Amino acid sequence: MTKSDNGKDVTLRIAQQPEADELLGRSALAALVGMLLDQQVPMEWAFTGPYTLAQRMGGDDLDAHEIAAHDPDAFTALFTEKPALHRYPGSMAKRVQQLCQYLVEEYDGEASAVWADAATGAELLERLNALPGFGTQKAQIFLALLGKQFGVKPTGWREAAGPYGEAGSHRSVADITGPESLAEVRAHKQEAKAAAKARKTAGTGASGKPGAKK
Repeated sequence: MTKSDNGKDVTLRIAQQPEADELLGRSALAALVGMLLDQQVPMEWAFTGPYTLAQRMGGDDLDAHEIAAHDPDAFTALFTEKPALHRYPGSMAKRVQQLCQYLVEEYDGEASAVWADAATGAELLERLNALPGFGTQKAQIFLALLGKQFGVKPTGWREAAGPYGEAGSHRSVADITGPESLAEVRAHKQEAKAAAKARKTAGTGASGKPGAKK
């Protein structure tokens, strides 16, 4: 395990699979790749992906230089091999390779350099948001994960992470520390999705047109 900023071992319970979680805790690149994969699939599936990918590449960790230089078709094959690493293995393989190419170009392939010397939460958010495949929401969630579980806490990190940085919240992967919190986060996501659907239905009205009255 790597050490967090407070000197303690990082122990994660996101993938709900010991070997996969161990890799996430010691590998900055694995954590970034897991976050990148965390869309349109269950969180456990996404964050187990880095471990499965490392195994298929014949190692016990991921290397940005190796992935960046990998033949694109061969790399896609690693994702599509059953069981597939994602619901959309082809497009996600491309995104992971683009992420690693960016890390090689901007940070000499060292994923942890993205946050190692960030002076403020706002600066860190800007760096994360610049990563291929990371929009504002994904960047804020990962920032919250860094602060809550990796001990990476530059000044103003909670504010930069928005609602995901709130203490005691159960909004995202940043708040998962075991099966119970995973269930709470999943319930929150389902409630938010239902609320959004209800707002959309209310705004559409009975005629099916926006703004129509019943």
